[in-house]
Amino acid sequence: MHSHEVFKQLLKRVSAKQIAGELGLSLSLVYKWAEPPAEGSGAANPLDRIDSIIELTGDVSLAQWVCERAGGFFIRNPEPTSHPYELIPATNNIVQEFADLLGVISTSVADSKITPDEAERIRARWEQLKSVTEGFVRAAEEGKLPPVSAAGAIGKSGAKSEPKG
Repeated sequence: MHSHEVFKQLLKRVSAKQIAGELGLSLSLVYKWAEPPAEGSGAANPLDRIDSIIELTGDVSLAQWVCERAGGFFIRNPEPTSHPYELIPATNNIVQEFADLLGVISTSVADSKITPDEAERIRARWEQLKSVTEGFVRAAEEGKLPPVSAAGAIGKSGAKSEPKG
């Protein structure tokens, strides 16, 4: 979704007049943020400015801050695996990451309390699980994963895919 589309959706829920008033900006500027760049005055909206700063600096601390302010957190999307026939290892990796998380949780609660260090380890494993899973989902969305039947046939001599239809 483009930044102007985010603002267009936002303006369906919150009035542009309220945003302009609270921020001390002109109403027309707030409306321009919801226009595609080719149609607007060229005034970059706040999302485009944040994007430019992140691109310029290579530092995601702004994104982390915004996510925290919204009650969440930032996780960098991993690069999808390069070979399209890694479906089974990829799913196994997700299961292993989940098992590792459960192991950290089990170890932490064994004494019926969780220390700040243990909470930090749980958070780190959770972030890793989300990252691995996001990489899998992104690869799937990009069509970089084969059908399960094709993945099962890998390594078997003479295995051929059957035509659909």
